[in-house]
Amino acid sequence: MHLKNDLLLRAAKGETIERTPVWLMRQAGRILPEYRKVRESVSGFIELAQTPELAAEVTIQPVDLLGVDAAIIFSDILVIPEAMGLPYEMVEKRGPLFPNTVRSEADLKKLHVSDGSELRYVTDAITITKKALNGRVPLIGFAGAPWTIFSYMVEGHGSKTFSAAREMLYTQPAFSHQLLQMITDSTINYLKAQIEAGAQLVQIFDSWAGILGPKQYAEFSLPYIAQICDAITSVPKTVFAKGAFFAREEMGKLNCETIGLDWNMGIAESRKLIGSGKTLQGNLDPAALYGSEEQVREATIEMMEQFRGTRHIANLGHGVYPDINPEMVKVFIQTVKEFN
Repeated sequence: MHLKNDLLLRAAKGETIERTPVWLMRQAGRILPEYRKVRESVSGFIELAQTPELAAEVTIQPVDLLGVDAAIIFSDILVIPEAMGLPYEMVEKRGPLFPNTVRSEADLKKLHVSDGSELRYVTDAITITKKALNGRVPLIGFAGAPWTIFSYMVEGHGSKTFSAAREMLYTQPAFSHQLLQMITDSTINYLKAQIEAGAQLVQIFDSWAGILGPKQYAEFSLPYIAQICDAITSVPKTVFAKGAFFAREEMGKLNCETIGLDWNMGIAESRKLIGSGKTLQGNLDPAALYGSEEQVREATIEMMEQFRGTRHIANLGHGVYPDINPEMVKVFIQTVKEFN
């Protein structure tokens, strides 16, 4: 299918572009009243994500309503543990909860490497979305990085410290590597299935990268991200590791096209550490969108000036917050589009 707007893919590959492409992490979600209406029609987040027609509908909403240059499939990073045999619940105002955790060999024996077939509802949603988009913009697929998935499977829920998961790295390193490898193999199968279904770029989210120290990150996260990057060869790849400012130089060596920056990572310093051979994505502080129209425009221009003349995909430095005014999101997007 011919893409009418292929800016994102060209920017990722470092090709010549007429303007900087822009999209937002969590663009398909609670900032949009249209999303909330669909969400209210089902029992909750998980049912929405597991209903391909509805997942496709909310994936496309930001393209129609916000004017972004890409759609990202509506799903969740925690579908991988579920596919491996560890189901989770989404508790309103608390987030994900795993009734069971993985802390022993006996727990590990209950899991299997997913071949991706358990996640047919995601690939079906991608197929439906791709057809409905009809080449308007590229469709992004995604998965969580193995360390981030590991942290939830061991901890059982979100945490400020993920101390149980981090304890495991120190006290049971061989066990940790075994589980991380199973997650990695499952993730590679899953991303390949997404690409086969129609995803044109994939992003790896290491949401809890910053909770590890440099030594631990080098042993328990980066090598597994590198495996995924090496295994996926047919579409561009983006790696977004929130808080991993200490690993930027090593990330520059990954076999991927784009590195996402969070809002705490200095742009000039990141470019120097990562090198000129990668596209950088980001990295406006999401809280900047709480400002007035003029303030949002100023903050966006200030960010764009710092990226000027380099390989760049405009985005926030994290997901858009649910209580941000969609009109301010539109100001951000329009300002990026008008910048030259």
